[in-house]
Amino acid sequence: MKTLLVPTDFTYQSLQSIPTIAQQYYPQKLNIVLVHMLKITDSISELLMLSRRSAEYRHIPDNFYIRCRELEKDYSHLINKISIDFFYGSTLAVFNNYLDGHQIDGIVTPHDNYQLLFKNSIDPQILITRCGKRIIPVTETAGLMTDVFAGDPELIEQQ
Repeated sequence: MKTLLVPTDFTYQSLQSIPTIAQQYYPQKLNIVLVHMLKITDSISELLMLSRRSAEYRHIPDNFYIRCRELEKDYSHLINKISIDFFYGSTLAVFNNYLDGHQIDGIVTPHDNYQLLFKNSIDPQILITRCGKRIIPVTETAGLMTDVFAGDPELIEQQ
């Protein structure tokens, strides 16, 4: 079983490549780790408040969670699990430790309109290109670039 990291900004666009990537690895099932990257603060008071790490999860739209579960169900023959995580750090060494700890086999490139959501968000491309892991390029599909914040996933699929 392979594990792939997919940079996410919690939009539908960051999920649209998952079925295509999963089909490329068939018959092997995939674990998908959706990650948003944040640099860690240098403020001592913020570092002492470890509960802040869970605060970012409150910014993930419900529609994003719903779409992840739908993908797991609809592609259960291709996908074992989809998980959502945050990476905290900004150095290559810390990123490589994260990749090793999660047993990441490859990294999907971020979509074209990837957005930095928080003031401490970092561009994932900076670390991805230097990490030494297999990079899986994704071609964008026209007509499916709708943001998950915009509404109902059924409406998005009809476009």
